[in-house]
Amino acid sequence: MSVFRRKARAIAPVSETTLQWAEETEEQLETGRNRLVVVGAVFALAFTLVGVRLVDLAVWQGSAGNQISLDAEQRPSANRADIVDRNGVVLATNLTTASLFAEPRRILDAGDAADKIVTALPELDRQEIEKKLTSGRAFIWLKRHLTPKQQNDVNALGVPGVGFRDDRKRVYPHGNLVAHVLGYTGIDNEGLAGIEKQYDDQLATVNRRSVSVTTGDPLRLSIDVRVQFALQQELSNAVDEFKALGAAGIVLDAVTGEVIAMVSLPDFDPNQARTASPNAMFNRAALGVYEMGSTFKAFTTAMALDVGTVKIGGGYDATKPLRVARFTIRDDHPKKRWLSVPEIFIYSSNIGAAKMAVDVGADRQREFLGRLGLLQRASLELPEVGTPLSPSPWREVNTMTVGFGHGIAVSPVQLTGAMAALMNGGVRIDPTLMARPPMVTPVGTRVMKARTSSIMKRLMRLNVESGTGTKASATGYLVGGKTGTAEKAGAGGYRRKALLSSFIGAFPMNDPRYVVLAVIDEPKGNKKTFGYASGGWTAAPVFGRVVSRIGPLMGVTPVDEESKSVRNAMFIRVKAGG
Repeated sequence: MSVFRRKARAIAPVSETTLQWAEETEEQLETGRNRLVVVGAVFALAFTLVGVRLVDLAVWQGSAGNQISLDAEQRPSANRADIVDRNGVVLATNLTTASLFAEPRRILDAGDAADKIVTALPELDRQEIEKKLTSGRAFIWLKRHLTPKQQNDVNALGVPGVGFRDDRKRVYPHGNLVAHVLGYTGIDNEGLAGIEKQYDDQLATVNRRSVSVTTGDPLRLSIDVRVQFALQQELSNAVDEFKALGAAGIVLDAVTGEVIAMVSLPDFDPNQARTASPNAMFNRAALGVYEMGSTFKAFTTAMALDVGTVKIGGGYDATKPLRVARFTIRDDHPKKRWLSVPEIFIYSSNIGAAKMAVDVGADRQREFLGRLGLLQRASLELPEVGTPLSPSPWREVNTMTVGFGHGIAVSPVQLTGAMAALMNGGVRIDPTLMARPPMVTPVGTRVMKARTSSIMKRLMRLNVESGTGTKASATGYLVGGKTGTAEKAGAGGYRRKALLSSFIGAFPMNDPRYVVLAVIDEPKGNKKTFGYASGGWTAAPVFGRVVSRIGPLMGVTPVDEESKSVRNAMFIRVKAGG
């Protein structure tokens, strides 16, 4: 009976309180289990992230760093914008080439590979190639810019670990023609000289980080390749004819200041710049500075007329040499009499020019030459621009010698720019190698009266008609100009047989548009010149031939030089006697 009662108690109904307690306990256990799962998942994720990061640092980022280094090493030459002449003719552009590289870590037999590569590219040094192939580097260039034949020959070798990459090479389709203006680039297409260096940032359409920095539009120069060719050819012929050391020449638009042509001889091929000699790479037209001799008499005459110390009808006594301290100033072809201003100019009298300069005075002479841009470095867009040399201190004897172009050295581009001011009405416009927008006339600086310029045009024309410049004549183009012959300075003083002979002039003189300069360095006289090597015998004929060739190219209409209107416009009275 008691047992039965105990079983009955065991299956008796559970109280409400007990059930509630059981449910709460179960709920708490479930919540705990969920929290453990979440915490475990968080820890697992954290460990996973740490692991991934460690792998990233150890492997992926290390690999990326290596890749960045390799990319910088393997990157081909940067692309560059074209350079064109004023008419759009391409002067410098890019050519896609193949460049040979090696991956030394993949080279199985460096000696054998070097032997094979040198058979296809014999210009390479075998030991140097083997050294590169055993360097242990991931990548190395073996030869840049192969020709198609060279690429084919190397490819036929089948050397493992050697391959080709597309590269870009700067090329100059006209070779030597515009070398000193354009300059050249290095193996990675960075500008090293000339326009290429001056405008390197603008021309480099992609920088070293492969970021586009320009639109790649062509850089348009003021040069006209047709005029450049004519000037180069005539100067080259003169160098050969007179066995000269070199030559320089410039054609300048007197109204806009644009350099239409600039030649320096000897020259070089910018496609092969690394093989050029320093002498060939020297820009005589812009970097060289020279005593330009009697061409300076044009500035002295203009200065005296503009200041008013002499009038066109006045003159000076040139009866005997002029002695100052230990110096004696003589005329090469003395008239031994009083000379009018026009006679001083056309007979190229040193005595007359010296006296004219002294009357103006040193201070006003320096100020006038400075306004013409002859005492400061030209602002031409080239790295290779010479600095003029002038007397210091500037004594009276210096005033005299500078008056006829000795004791002061300027660059041909400075001389041409100053002459343009004499010819265009008296306004100085800085020479430029950049093409100016059409129909836009630059604002210049007035450096002399318009009347002074008008007189100088007539004097320049007179000199070609009946002075030292008769051999500069170019029928139909009404040219005018001034000769220059200067002895070059040496260690022991001036060398009488080492001359710098020149002629500078303009055309057409009734309304001058173009200034042309021809300079010949140490010409030797010949039978044709009766042994003379002066500017009138050597450089003046070059000027005449250049004008005859470029006049039609530049659209200059020939004029009847004997017509009454032209004669009246160019008339100037030459007063003889005193």
